[in-house]
Amino acid sequence: MPRLAAALAVSTWELIIVDDGSPDGTADLAESYADVHPVRVVRRPGKAGLASAVLAGFAQARGDVLVVMDADLSHPPEAVPRLALAIEQGADLAVGSRYVAGGGTEDWPLKRRVVSRAACLIGNVLVPIRDCTSGFFAIRRSALDGVTLNPIGFKIGFEVMARAHYKKAVEIPYVFRDRELGKSKFGRREVMQYLVQLGQVARDKLIART
Repeated sequence: MPRLAAALAVSTWELIIVDDGSPDGTADLAESYADVHPVRVVRRPGKAGLASAVLAGFAQARGDVLVVMDADLSHPPEAVPRLALAIEQGADLAVGSRYVAGGGTEDWPLKRRVVSRAACLIGNVLVPIRDCTSGFFAIRRSALDGVTLNPIGFKIGFEVMARAHYKKAVEIPYVFRDRELGKSKFGRREVMQYLVQLGQVARDKLIART
């Protein structure tokens, strides 16, 4: 929170934290900042999934520019103003990208690097954004008007990139740093959900063209 607040010190902003019953006290800690920062916490029982949590955050947000990021500092708060600035300068979608010049990853084993690049290469058949599996992005709210997003799995960024109405998209480089605490949710189940998601997007794009 302090890093994000410092990065956005000259901006008007709000932070929506969606907590699916985390047992580590995340929601209570976040709410403790509400007296000094524009923080709101959405508490949901059970584990409804990352994608649906993002959609719940969208529904609660009041601004015209929506930014999605992880809360574990894998996505650097200092990069948020660059995403928002890209929207202010005319982009409809700004994607935090690991796979353009200046971007990268730290502390990832070779297997995860290979899987990530392969997932992007497959997704690029449907989405013309190099880091199409990025979960760090900003989008103009109007680009989502009338759009139905399918909250499957945890690749909500890909869902937005594939279905939102945008004319201009840009990729903003950043370095992804693996979380220091906790355990990643990435696994075989998430890979299968992504493949299902790819199939659904491909089907819907084909139907839209016929």
